[in-house]
Amino acid sequence: MAYEVMNQTSATTFILVGFSEYPQLQIPIFLLFLTIYSVTLMGNLGILVVIKVNPKLHTPMYFFLSHLSFLDICYSSVFTPKLLQILIMEDRTISFKACMVQFFFICTFVITEMFMLAVMAYDRFVAVCNPLLYTVVMPFQFCALLVAGTYIIGGLCTVILLYTLLQLSYCEYGIINHFGCEYSAVISVSCSDSSFSQLTSLVIAIVSESSSVLITLASYVFIVVTIIKMPSKGGLRKAFSTCTSHLTAISIFHGIILLLYCVPNSNSSRLFVKVATALYTIMIPMLNPLIYSLRNKDVKDTVRRLISSKLHSHLT
Repeated sequence: MAYEVMNQTSATTFILVGFSEYPQLQIPIFLLFLTIYSVTLMGNLGILVVIKVNPKLHTPMYFFLSHLSFLDICYSSVFTPKLLQILIMEDRTISFKACMVQFFFICTFVITEMFMLAVMAYDRFVAVCNPLLYTVVMPFQFCALLVAGTYIIGGLCTVILLYTLLQLSYCEYGIINHFGCEYSAVISVSCSDSSFSQLTSLVIAIVSESSSVLITLASYVFIVVTIIKMPSKGGLRKAFSTCTSHLTAISIFHGIILLLYCVPNSNSSRLFVKVATALYTIMIPMLNPLIYSLRNKDVKDTVRRLISSKLHSHLT
């Protein structure tokens, strides 16, 4: 098919390949992702409700966790609905504007979550290393400022990347070998020199990933040193339990993203890129509420009370 080069102001339509190379697996994949997405929405909405109804959970840690759940709902909802659509419908097209909107939101939410996890690491550092000054060091106004900062950073980085993408020319009916408008997928249908955009993306990726990881590592170095110095085994166990859930979430999130962007951009790796993207945009948002709730006594107790009260009201 001949490609007609369109400039950035022209109406352009892209075709999402998705997982169409495996027609026999379309329905099983649809059911799998629909189940994961449903669990993601219920799990994260459940976390938000639990934090809202239990005054005991109105602390900085749960304030940050509520925003993490909100971000998980948001960025899992950027790609998944369109993915579910192209798995069961023949129409696999997406307009240029819809593609840019999809890119903007997925990029904003992922970068914001990256820094939200770093903020949560700092919160755990203060809680473990300065427990007596925790409420003084982490007042609500400061916590709100930290959260606002993560959203601002995510938005600014994405605006810069989006600007570079809008300066490119694209092929009409360009075929995107992906299920969504992830950065490398959008670049693949550009018909002009994308070196400046790719350089900008590399700089933003390095700066955001390294700064987020450094904040997290620095926080946990101080946490580990403090835990080692603790004379009480009970205090050590409590400090360790408050950090393991967060460490698990951070390891999965950064591990998959680093693995994804270390893969060479070749046709043979496109399936891996699609699977890895599905993991961090669909699987991770489902895992976060499970990681935090299964290891947290307060959350589990609140869920039990909510279920008991609902059952009691139905029985009476």
